[in-house]
Amino acid sequence: MQAFAHLLDTLVYTQSRNRKIAVLARYFRETPDPDRGYALAALTDGLPPALIGRLPLRRMLAELTSSFIDPVLYKLSRDYVGDTAETVALLWPDTSAQRTNAKPSLHDVIETMRIGTTPQRTDALGRLLNRLDTSERWALLKLLGGAPRVGVSARLAKTALAEAFGRDVSEIEELWHALEAPYGDLFAWLAGRGPKPDLGSKPVFRPVMLAHPIEDEDWPKLSAEDFAAEWKWDGIRVQIAAVGGDVKIFSRQGDDVSSAFPEIRSAFLNLNCVTDGELLVMRAGEIAPFNDLQQRLNRKVVTAKMLRDYPAHVRLYDLLFEDGEDLRALSFTERRARLETWQADHRPPLTDVSDLVRFESFDMLRDIWSSTRDDGIEGLMLKRRDSAYQAGRVKGQWFKWKRAALTLDCVLMYAQRGSGKRSSFYSDYTFGVWRESDAGAAELVPVGKAYSGFTDEELKMLDKWIRTHTTETFGPVRAVSPGLVLEVAFDAVQPSTRHKSGVAMRFPRVHRIRWDKPAAEADTLEATKALIGRG
Repeated sequence: MQAFAHLLDTLVYTQSRNRKIAVLARYFRETPDPDRGYALAALTDGLPPALIGRLPLRRMLAELTSSFIDPVLYKLSRDYVGDTAETVALLWPDTSAQRTNAKPSLHDVIETMRIGTTPQRTDALGRLLNRLDTSERWALLKLLGGAPRVGVSARLAKTALAEAFGRDVSEIEELWHALEAPYGDLFAWLAGRGPKPDLGSKPVFRPVMLAHPIEDEDWPKLSAEDFAAEWKWDGIRVQIAAVGGDVKIFSRQGDDVSSAFPEIRSAFLNLNCVTDGELLVMRAGEIAPFNDLQQRLNRKVVTAKMLRDYPAHVRLYDLLFEDGEDLRALSFTERRARLETWQADHRPPLTDVSDLVRFESFDMLRDIWSSTRDDGIEGLMLKRRDSAYQAGRVKGQWFKWKRAALTLDCVLMYAQRGSGKRSSFYSDYTFGVWRESDAGAAELVPVGKAYSGFTDEELKMLDKWIRTHTTETFGPVRAVSPGLVLEVAFDAVQPSTRHKSGVAMRFPRVHRIRWDKPAAEADTLEATKALIGRG
């Protein structure tokens, strides 16, 4: 645990991406198995969910801490600090007399906590906390809670692993979903002590090719004849891998979402392919709003009613493998032709091929792009005709040209303290628009929540304003007087039963802080509802 705690502590205070990679690479080279494998799993969400999970862990800790601290004081401390692991690590009594030189390893901790009843695991957790110092307790609780939050994405951890052993990260990502923690066979191969892990006949994730947002300075460098254009549909990007009668559906990050879409898995049974496409909800040939797709996402079990009410569909973009043949080195034009032929031959249900957009010049394409919002399309994709399919964002090959965001002037209503490095600041903002109440007076009703779009300096200014304009407090949340206008950018407005307003914004973010604008001049609910359907 000492080495793992030191790793997390160092990562928290390391801002540079390259330095984080160097820290991780050194840890992966120097730490023995299986601890380094479990650390890798912790940073990439690869630990088994049964290990504990955040909600059961909070209950265990509430029980353990109740013996030495008043529950109300504990809750207030947790609200102030903004992080359960840090709160408990700091509050835990000094148990140095119970510690020995033999610290538990990461493997010891996982083996201890993965078995037994809840009361048994609660007792085991208490004994472990007694054996550790403050930093190690914090690392232990971050591990068990499943969310280290040390500024390391799964991709970054895999990149560091690749650099540690002189490999390309795409090699690791292609093996990833065929492996399980603590990845002993992966480390043996990387260190030259064993063969490359065999994928066998498993459907596994292949790293997805991504696009760069197109900027004004990009256009002069591009020629229209070099690019093909496709519609950018408003769903989620998926990869469907089918082999040997088994089918897996992966998100663009490589998460397995198969259980939420059994009808799509059935459509690809008995095929041998890997396809890239957009997962949508479609009714009678019409694409439903993204909010409908959200009803299906992240579900382990899907009811018959859900299958009927939110029918899934995949609009295909690319064909990566066909009957075991790797097509990724072919040009986009060649892969597109193979995809169209493959679709015509097999016609898997609930799929079609995304249309190409015909254009002769970028000026013509701009006219087409300007109508995408009215047509309910998210934007356009530009793909270089000679581009091979490569992992990640390859500069100059693919571009995404998203429609312009919608904006409204909203009034700040509530603010909540953030987590991690933002735990001392009010950084999560609920905002609303004006409507006429039953009594005929103007009242604010919430339409969204945002926690991005502002600089660190602006965050400090917002935090100061919130603290001096608070009207009520509810634990970590403050209600504020209606005096600050935020210009909020968002992708769409959708009907919602969760908000008193009856609407909700999709992907809201703070675009500007309107220090200059009176709150009374902010937008209305009527104006907000007028934007429904423009997503």
